[in-house]
Amino acid sequence: MPRINAFLELGRNQGASDIHFAVGRPPMVRVLGAVKPVKYRPLDKSELQGLIDEILTVQQKAHFDAGNDLDIAYADPDVGRFRVNLYHKLTGIGAAFRVIPFKVPTLDELHHPPVLKRLTDYSHGLILVTGATGTGKTTTLAAMIDHINARRRLNIITLEDPVEFLHGSQQSLVVQREIGSHVISFSEGLRAALREDPDVILVGELRDPETIALAMIAAETGHLVLGTLHTTGCVKTIDRIIDVMPTEQKQQAQVFLAQHLRGVISQRLVRTLDGDSRKAVLEILVNTPAIGNLIVNNKVFQIASQLLTGREKGMQQMDQALMEAIRNKELDPNDAYLNADDKKLFQRFVTDPELLPQVTLAGS
Repeated sequence: MPRINAFLELGRNQGASDIHFAVGRPPMVRVLGAVKPVKYRPLDKSELQGLIDEILTVQQKAHFDAGNDLDIAYADPDVGRFRVNLYHKLTGIGAAFRVIPFKVPTLDELHHPPVLKRLTDYSHGLILVTGATGTGKTTTLAAMIDHINARRRLNIITLEDPVEFLHGSQQSLVVQREIGSHVISFSEGLRAALREDPDVILVGELRDPETIALAMIAAETGHLVLGTLHTTGCVKTIDRIIDVMPTEQKQQAQVFLAQHLRGVISQRLVRTLDGDSRKAVLEILVNTPAIGNLIVNNKVFQIASQLLTGREKGMQQMDQALMEAIRNKELDPNDAYLNADDKKLFQRFVTDPELLPQVTLAGS
């Protein structure tokens, strides 16, 4: 058994989302957003190299030893499955292991709003799940794919870097392809997928204009495309899609989004009231003719008001969702305040005065 498994098992048992390894430091675990060391000595270069080498193939080791970063999935029956990033830094090598749950959670188990299920009923179009790194985008997408897989007879192709959750085919056929192992890039994977009779395509990350353009083509030619962006907020997500496109394609992107964007889910992880876990809080946009008109007419900034008034369609602003969760006693009000966009609305709930802005009195 690889020796690193002992640390991975420890991290999983402590409820960690990530386990970190770096030269000169003991292994570290991230629990509820905070990183803390485990009780172990600092790792030297040779010890950490030995731990990592035990889980790499010959090809992976050669790639990493050549000075390249390496993204892989590591699975072992004793400790489960992890997404791994290996990297080089000033003092030596480092590694980050993201803990992947043993089973794909359902949308109900994640307590996500019912509108996410309705979005998966579309036969074509684009659905985006966005947020900062580590906010659970992959988990939400996996739950949406699982919902489709359990209820519709479709061909689902996923492009992931690396493959995290494993989907067994249920009602649907699920084909999971890994960037670097099965296809060179997301763009090449998308090109190939369009020749493989897909109904649903999951793109793990829309990284560049080429991949975004190919995802648009897939969405407007009769496929349901789900993808992620590292953006915070639904309005910023639409701005990002338009901004990254070449000047001559911006208007085309606007028309596409107006007609074929189905929804945007932007999420943040916020500590729960009991402090024992974190809850994904979602800002949700569901495309409507009114929102489409705003996109085409360069008035994306006005979409925020549509989120505020679109509750009957399943829409909500981030601050609306945070406020509702506070009133339902689901969130730590201090962490909700830190995650809010308009912090003034949440000041009255804060229990830690040090979080609030300090007011200096005149003459003091």
